[in-house]
Amino acid sequence: MKLKQRVVLLAILLVIFIFTKVFLIDNLDTSAANREDQRAFHRMMAGLHVELDPRLEHTLQSPWEIAAQWVVPREVYPEETPELGAVMHAMTTKRIIKADVGYKGTQLKALLILEGGQKVVFKPKRYARDYVVEGEPYAGYDRHNAEVAAFHLDRILGFRRAPLVVGRFVNLRTEIKPVATEQLLGTFLTVGNNTCFYGKCYYCRETEPACADGDIMEGSVTLWLPDVWPLQKHRHPWGRTYREGKLARWEYDESYCDAVKKTSPYDSGPRLLDIIDTAIFDYLIGNADRHHYESFQDDEGASMLILLDNAKSFGNPALDERSILAPLYQCCIIRVSTWNRLNYLKNGVLKSALKTAMSHDPISPVLSDPHLDALDQRLLSILATVKQCTDQFGPDVVLVEDRMTLSHL
Repeated sequence: MKLKQRVVLLAILLVIFIFTKVFLIDNLDTSAANREDQRAFHRMMAGLHVELDPRLEHTLQSPWEIAAQWVVPREVYPEETPELGAVMHAMTTKRIIKADVGYKGTQLKALLILEGGQKVVFKPKRYARDYVVEGEPYAGYDRHNAEVAAFHLDRILGFRRAPLVVGRFVNLRTEIKPVATEQLLGTFLTVGNNTCFYGKCYYCRETEPACADGDIMEGSVTLWLPDVWPLQKHRHPWGRTYREGKLARWEYDESYCDAVKKTSPYDSGPRLLDIIDTAIFDYLIGNADRHHYESFQDDEGASMLILLDNAKSFGNPALDERSILAPLYQCCIIRVSTWNRLNYLKNGVLKSALKTAMSHDPISPVLSDPHLDALDQRLLSILATVKQCTDQFGPDVVLVEDRMTLSHL
């Protein structure tokens, strides 16, 4: 065979190899990944219903020990959690052995220690379920029920980055006051026939206490993350200024994402994609108040963005604050796994799934129907935003494959 023919033959073989690699092998890999995403979705749906049950089978560990062992750098709890109902049952029933003012922040909360030494954060009920918070998208008091709903949405989206939350009723007179610190006890007062407290925080005022119905107060309890996982606080790159007339750079610079991509920890690793996931999560729940976020310390950008403090959510079902999605529509990237999960949840599946997930919470119904309807509407807006990105840049650029092996050691 002549040299020229050999070169032509080799060139043809090379083209065939590249075609096979790009269009066959890669497509097979993508199909396998998509099938795994679909299986993961079905597993999530099958385990959606969590009945609060105190029984822990096949273990001598306490619920607190089990939950502490779940935590790893990329998730707060694993995909399969047969003990979840027992842990949440303990959160809502275990005796309160100490009550103190909440950790520093802007909103009213209490730090409780439950029997067995487990810390939880208690956020009191402030609004009726059908109350609509008017004004800015970050206006109003914290909503305790929003914490409960956000946790279950985190499960449904498959992120598993939100600490466990469950509703709880507490008797302020018999359960809290006898074990309260002097600092917390000093903020108790009576309004009419109702026991109230105003705690200690930046916006806490004696004139604006949270009041029980008589002595019984509805609230949410959030499981404190294990002390062996200290947190590191970061300023959110898409945070607001909270000053009238002063815009943050992202609000006027459409190329802002390019600048973010050049700064650590967003220049490598999973953090920027976590920011995109969080923007989707926050848009669904209507949370425009994530000015900071937490990760685990000394993570060098590898830790997840932990979905803490979701109570400034579900305030106004009629308000779809599009600016929350700025990281998505400015960067125009999204994880393939997130994109697949969002598509599985359309056509009313998201609303139905969240309603099912929350149905056995002690404070059920957790959300009013208008808030549930708003979730499905906002999901459509997210899907449309991603489509605009893929139309402009192509799916190969927008849809990012980023599946990380999660180690439970």
